[in-house]
Amino acid sequence: MADNDSPDPEDFEELLRQLFGSGMGAIDPEQLQRLTGGAVDPAMLQQMMSSFQGMFSGMAGAAGDTDDGTVINWETAQRQALHIANQSGLGITTGQRTDLDQAFVLASLWLSDATTIAELTQPAKTLTRGEWVEHTMPVWQELAEPFAATMTNSFMSTLDEQVPEEMKGMIAGAGRLMRSLGGAAYSTQLGQIIGRLSTEVVAGGDVGFPLLPSGEAAILPQNFADFKSGLEVADDQLALYLGTRELAHARLFRHAKWLRLHVISQIIEFTRGVAIDTERVEEAAREFDPEHPERLGEILQNGSFLKPESAEQKAARSRLENLIATVEGWVDVVTTDATARLPEAVRISEAVRRRRAVGNPAEKALGSLMQLELRPRRLREAAAMWRAVTDAVGIAARDALWDYPDFMPTAEDIDDPAALIARLQANARGDEPVRDEMDDALAKLLAGDETRLIEGEDGTITPRETEPPADEDGSAEPPTGPHPV
Repeated sequence: MADNDSPDPEDFEELLRQLFGSGMGAIDPEQLQRLTGGAVDPAMLQQMMSSFQGMFSGMAGAAGDTDDGTVINWETAQRQALHIANQSGLGITTGQRTDLDQAFVLASLWLSDATTIAELTQPAKTLTRGEWVEHTMPVWQELAEPFAATMTNSFMSTLDEQVPEEMKGMIAGAGRLMRSLGGAAYSTQLGQIIGRLSTEVVAGGDVGFPLLPSGEAAILPQNFADFKSGLEVADDQLALYLGTRELAHARLFRHAKWLRLHVISQIIEFTRGVAIDTERVEEAAREFDPEHPERLGEILQNGSFLKPESAEQKAARSRLENLIATVEGWVDVVTTDATARLPEAVRISEAVRRRRAVGNPAEKALGSLMQLELRPRRLREAAAMWRAVTDAVGIAARDALWDYPDFMPTAEDIDDPAALIARLQANARGDEPVRDEMDDALAKLLAGDETRLIEGEDGTITPRETEPPADEDGSAEPPTGPHPV
């Protein structure tokens, strides 16, 4: 004990090593006696600290960096989500299944008049909230894992930079535990958000990106009542409209097999650009109260650890928003055409648009936790583009734009579809496409001319003739081959 009767810092540091170090060895009772000044029974304190150590050791094996390298404990996340999803105890009645099955059959017939994209090969489903959690969990894992890894690695790098050199060894020993604690907190928060989403979504395509396996369509009848609250429309009309919309969404992703991967890749590209605000991490570390560990979850959920979006992230978000608006706009136009027979179709359509524009509490929480609050901000512009294309060239030419990624409309097409329509009309007439410099250069290259493509400072591409190679004395090499007779 030091002269001022305060604990020796070296004793305290050694205790931390025993508690959190890589070996997690036995705790020395005499050391506890010195640290407590004899005020607490060392045997009782040793038992308490050993229990504390065992608890954290168990957490290290149950959460965080698992054997497959993941950060999130998906068993924990799914358990949390299912707990919330199944709280209501509501199931799906036989009558609900029958009504929705009939609605899906009629919706499929209507869709065949509004799009040339083929119908699904398997029937649409009615899912409980718990089944929705289980069906969508693989996609959540694919989306959330890169973001969680980025967060955890940034946090650990920041911590390693901030601690004194003499403490780095101890921090390295505790690194797995700390990653586990962060992974456990993140898993719990993500599971709670997915569980709350299961009580709010009505169909598989509600969130804005493909959560169900490709070619699957589903509706959650348990959430119908909340959706139609205040709408004052008949259940059968609502089921027909939502069933048509869900089938259109599923048909599109089944037809354009590249689209699902394209959307998910864009999301992952954006989330990997997230950066940690080191000053906020330091502030949170100073303010952290062990008696209120739930505040760590609140910090994770409100996203206050994150830096403002960089220019690259803003560009990635813009690309992603345009992509989702393009998908949703097509679904909107096709659904509108297919449900033209429904008396209340316009009212239901506006309700769907408002709901997508505003979002729900669980989606907003997801936006804070994963930066994935994806509102289709350009939905009306994208829908107007698809309507103009449909009116100009017809359903078949419009739907053919989903055949290949290169055909899909761009952000510029959403702004002004005139050029897209002109190109499609020219193709329909059999006109030769307007050639540009790149076309001419490629034509010469394919014709066998010895040319090189040169990119100018302004981005233009021009061909340049390749000079014949020179021999050692500087003269041009003679052409090879037989001499003319």
